[in-house]
Parts: sequence; structure tokens; C-alpha cells
Amino acid sequence: MPGWSTADIPDQRGRTAVITGANTGLGYETAKALAGAGARVVLAVRNPDKGKAAADLISRRTAGAEVSVQELDLTSLASVHAAADALLAGHDRIDLLINNAGVMYPSPRQSTSDGFELQFGTNHLGHFALTGLLLGRLLTTPGSRVVTVSSIGHRFGRIRFDDLQWERSYNRFSAYAQSKLANLLFTYELQRRLAGTDTIAVAAHPGGSNTELIRHVPAVLVPLSRLISQNADKGALPQLRAAVDPSALGGQYYGPDGAFEIQGDPKVVASNDRSHDVAAQRRLWAVSEELTAVTFPR
Repeated sequence: MPGWSTADIPDQRGRTAVITGANTGLGYETAKALAGAGARVVLAVRNPDKGKAAADLISRRTAGAEVSVQELDLTSLASVHAAADALLAGHDRIDLLINNAGVMYPSPRQSTSDGFELQFGTNHLGHFALTGLLLGRLLTTPGSRVVTVSSIGHRFGRIRFDDLQWERSYNRFSAYAQSKLANLLFTYELQRRLAGTDTIAVAAHPGGSNTELIRHVPAVLVPLSRLISQNADKGALPQLRAAVDPSALGGQYYGPDGAFEIQGDPKVVASNDRSHDVAAQRRLWAVSEELTAVTFPR
């Protein structure tokens, strides 16, 4: 039986997709595929010039593509609020919010403009705040979805509630794993809160993917990373399937079907036991609301 591919994407005409980090890598491939299926696509990116270049490229390659750019810096809560305000003003429906952007393994420790450790602040808190600010519009859009991109690295993560920002000690690998575990804890808690609505929360991971995300990988590991990774267009398939497969259910997690989930075709996969810790999900949610000052609609 053939695997799932972009040819399986249903008609997306009339739907609006907001994709963070969509000027390159997985986000770009996701945007290109959805635009090709007829969706109105918003590239929510930190650098508007790079976003415009990506949008122009998609438009040149896809006849009739509707692609726009929204400036969004996930390392700044002020920027997240400004972007959310602009998106709400410019779009009367949001069918897909794909929380794709991320940073991996910066060294030494870096902080966001709000003082959060860069990986936790970008990968989790920025997306948490954006989702909360846009959720009201998603809830009024039939069949809408929030897709958050995690990583197989979540398996090595623990939520250090006593030092979430890695101020006492910093390990870039462990900090990344914490942020990716947080993505899953967030997705599962969000889905529980969405019960009874027409909106679902789904997660995905790309396996090993050859994108700009590996720019902070130690140089000695780059050749191995490139050797085992699949191209970005293939790595984007799990999040695309999570976003558009009519059979997808809230709380599911998509990843590659190959050995160790590094490469392959997208399917529903399992996350680790820590990601299903309900007490941790609720505690992280409460802490995230406190840190971002964003409260989700009930």
C-alpha cells in the first residue's frame, strides 16, 4: 500500500492556514503544499524580507497561489501580540494554525527579549501565547486544527519546573528536549480543553530532517545528521497529514513510519509516557499562562 503524500491532501480552497517559520525548511514545504491545494496561506515569519522571498517563490511555482506574509518574532511576546492582532483583523477565519517554527541547540545559553531561555521561549511559550490569542477565531471556524511540531527528541526531555529557564545550569540538548516535550504536553492539554468543540489539537514530528534547524548542531555531528536525515519536503509530511487528513483525531501524534521514526511515510505514532502525564500537562499550562500573561478562552 503506497504511503501518504501531498497527492493525498484534500481540496483546501476556501481555507486559511497560518504557518510559523514558513520561509524555509519544513514550514516552507508545508506552505507550498497547502497553497498548491488551494489554501490561503500566511507565512508567519521573523524576517519579512525572507518571508516575501518565500511567498514570491511559492507564487511563481504555483498558479493561483494565495500567499501573504505576517511578521512574527516568537522570541518577543510584544511581537506575538502584534501579529495576532493583525491576523485577527485580516482574516475572518483561521482553519489551520501550524506551530512549526523552532530553534535547536544554541550555545551558549541565550534568552528571548522577555528573559526566557531561547528554546523554551521560542518553541513552547511563543507558540502557546500565539495559539491562545488566535484560539477564539479558530473556535468559530468549522473543522479547524492546531498542529504543533514536536520532535523525537522529546523522549529525552524532562520539564524542570524548578529551573524552567536553565538559569542554574544549561545543557543545550536537554533544554531542547524539554521544549519539545512541552509541545506535546501542551497539545494533549489543549485537546482536553477543546473537547466538545469543532476544533482539534494534533502534534507531529519530522523525524530526521535536513533543514536549517541543524545549524547549531556540533560540527562533528553534522555529517551524520545529514546522512540519516530526509529532505525537508519529506519531513513536512507528518505535519501536513496532521493538518489535513480527514481521519485525524484530536490528540494524535504523527511521525515517519521507518526505523526509530527517523525517515519514512507519515503515520500515527506514540509519544513517551512523560508526555501523557496529566498533572505535568496541567502544571505546565498554568505556568505558561502565568509567564506569558495569555489566558485561553474557555
